[in-house]
Amino acid sequence: MSTVDALIVGAFVVYAVSAGFRNRRQASKNLEEYFLAGRTLPGLSMAATQFAADTPLLVTGLVATAGIFGLWQLWIYAITFLLMGFVLAGAWRRAGVVTDAELTEVRYGGTPAAVLRGVKAFYFGTIINCVALAWVLFAAATIVEPFLLWNEWLPAGLMQPIVGLVEAVGMPLTVGGLDDPEVWIKSANNLSSLVLILGVTALYSATGGLRSVAATDVVQIGIMSLGTVVFTAIVVAECGGFAGLTDRVYEQFAAGGPGGILPDQILAFTPDRGKDVTLTVLSLLGLLWLINSVSDGSGYLAQRAMACRSDRDAKTAAVVFTFTRVLGHTVLWLTLGVGLLVLFPPDPGLAPNLLQADREATYVRGMAELLPPGVLGLMLTGMLAALASTVDTHLNWGASYWTNDIYKRFVCQAWRKTEPSGRALVWVARASNVGILVISLAIMTQLTSINQAWQINLLFGAGLGVVLVLRWLWWRMNAWAEIAAIVVSSLAAPPLMLYLNDDQQALRLLLAATVSTLAALAAIWFKGPEEEARLTLFYTRVRPVGFWGPVARATGAADAQGPRRLLRALAAMALCSLTVFCLLVGVGTWLVGSPPPVWLHSRPTWIGGLLLLGLALCPLWYRLGYRTDGAGDDGGAPSEAPETRRS
Repeated sequence: MSTVDALIVGAFVVYAVSAGFRNRRQASKNLEEYFLAGRTLPGLSMAATQFAADTPLLVTGLVATAGIFGLWQLWIYAITFLLMGFVLAGAWRRAGVVTDAELTEVRYGGTPAAVLRGVKAFYFGTIINCVALAWVLFAAATIVEPFLLWNEWLPAGLMQPIVGLVEAVGMPLTVGGLDDPEVWIKSANNLSSLVLILGVTALYSATGGLRSVAATDVVQIGIMSLGTVVFTAIVVAECGGFAGLTDRVYEQFAAGGPGGILPDQILAFTPDRGKDVTLTVLSLLGLLWLINSVSDGSGYLAQRAMACRSDRDAKTAAVVFTFTRVLGHTVLWLTLGVGLLVLFPPDPGLAPNLLQADREATYVRGMAELLPPGVLGLMLTGMLAALASTVDTHLNWGASYWTNDIYKRFVCQAWRKTEPSGRALVWVARASNVGILVISLAIMTQLTSINQAWQINLLFGAGLGVVLVLRWLWWRMNAWAEIAAIVVSSLAAPPLMLYLNDDQQALRLLLAATVSTLAALAAIWFKGPEEEARLTLFYTRVRPVGFWGPVARATGAADAQGPRRLLRALAAMALCSLTVFCLLVGVGTWLVGSPPPVWLHSRPTWIGGLLLLGLALCPLWYRLGYRTDGAGDDGGAPSEAPETRRS
């Protein structure tokens, strides 16, 4: 890494730390200022969270091992994001809560609601969040390993204790694992890098709260976008242009690429040409947007929606986030994935269980070998900034559970019978960052690839999606249904991992979702809905769409509008999703020369039809999603969050 590259990286570090200290006083006032920036963020702040450092590595690995069609397991989440935007974003904001776990005691009542709140705070804030953060840290080690060579820069007297520490612990922090002859030196370098990166990230995140997180997000997405465009241009040029890129795929992998995947399977967007596309896989892709732990936006997306200035801002945030994440950057990443597969062909003797991690690391190898000084510094800064952005988002989100839903609700209010001050809670939140980091680092040492951790997270969250959406749309949902889904999902995941291998991940997810949803429906049947007073309070406060007829009538509201508003919002969601997917496939096919479906032999016709259809749908979903329709429609005038809020 040159001096110029180091200066570029250093400049971002200075900016990030200063952002934390600039927002320190405001963030220290109370939890809403710390975790939700006083509910004053603009809608575009959500889009800035999407450029994670681990995602381009994951995309590069999936393109090589499963082909472009394998990326649909990422892209299908566009429907999830748009469901939150058009159907639920305004309701999240009107709920007036700090975390989605707190929502349980707004939606449900009594002891079951309190138990559910505690379980969700632990389940999402610790298990789901820390596993996600662990794969981000795994990506961080992959990114920094070729560039931050502390053993060459620091005196031996400083490095030797670190080498001795990682060797004594016996847990390698390097992609090569124990098979690498320099495993402990590289592990010591990576540990030093992670401590430095996490220290800086925790400093500004814990100091300035969500305001500093959002401020750094905006800068990092600009740097990362510019760096990725330049990186893509260099890789495509090395391949001989876009036409040369396609030709080389067919030439180099005519006999089969990684795992025997053929050229058409590498480049295919459609299932009729994809690799190993079974009915089970297609069923999963059709449902994955719903059977996941963030199906209603729960997590950091809901946090950003709740922090927006108005309902309309919250909706716009989700739409912009979707276009930026699914269309804007993954088109560049899939092009890079194909180009890096051509420039750095896989080792045919590599063990199958190491192939995914090797291909993920190719992204960083391309940066190290292809980018000139200055450009490398820009790209490395973008990657480290994106890493910091992801880490600070997960720290802020996880700490909100530990502070608001565990310490405040159960330690202070339930056990000590006291009400903690806002400043005291902020200090607990800052300390929570450290605990979350320690747990995540421990999990990280057990991972072999980013994809492995991602698949584990999907499995543990697969059974929760349906009930998370139903609690907003159906008045009969109760706390016991959510508890049943969480318990059954947690109990089902380990045996499914034991008896079904990674190649059967689609079947594992479908089984987990099925048994958990059935358990939830049984709980609804046996326990019945929540008390009328609780439902009336929730309906009056949140104004949800959907099937709330008896509750709406109890409040004196007209109940006929609920299903119609839901249908209109779902239509906007579906049409907007179709726009995103049409533009994605059209532009992606044009860039990398993907084959059209088997029933259509003309690639220009395929590309042109997709682009025209995608653009033609825009005014339709905009009108459906943003038109006003009287009071209670969150697509109308901005509404304010409730001034009073339950704890």
